Amino acid sequence: MAEKSAEPLSEAVAEATSRAPGAPGRTRRQGGRPSDVFGGEMRRRDLFPLLVLHLIREEPSYGNHLIDSIEGMTQGLVSVNPNTMYPLLRSLEERGLIVGDWEHPDRRTRRFYSITDQGEAEYGRLRTEMEPFLDSAIRSIGLIKSEVYGS
Repeated sequence: MAEKSAEPLSEAVAEATSRAPGAPGRTRRQGGRPSDVFGGEMRRRDLFPLLVLHLIREEPSYGNHLIDSIEGMTQGLVSVNPNTMYPLLRSLEERGLIVGDWEHPDRRTRRFYSITDQGEAEYGRLRTEMEPFLDSAIRSIGLIKSEVYGS
């Protein structure tokens, strides 16, 4: 399993060295396509549900605002596609972790999501589960930096 984790990390480090002009924090793959430094492994480990629950604990929010908030807090290193966010929000709502209310129910404009008591419990579980993984990623990146730059 450690070998699987190293491959996405290697890709992440390589991608992080190439910044897109005019887009601070954004990384680019060859050919100029945007990339997500914390790709598949982080998603498989419930990073997005953790971040969504974290953000809506602070205040109710809607999908595009959550996308912008996640990209802002990660300085663009984690990009969120609407085709990922909206199914996630529907899933969290179906599981009873969040509840959504239309800003203007008659026009179906923005749907604001709030965390439920069950969502609070899941948030606590995800925080506990994700912390060792995030600490490991931080250590790994530190070791790579130290190896390459000697600091």
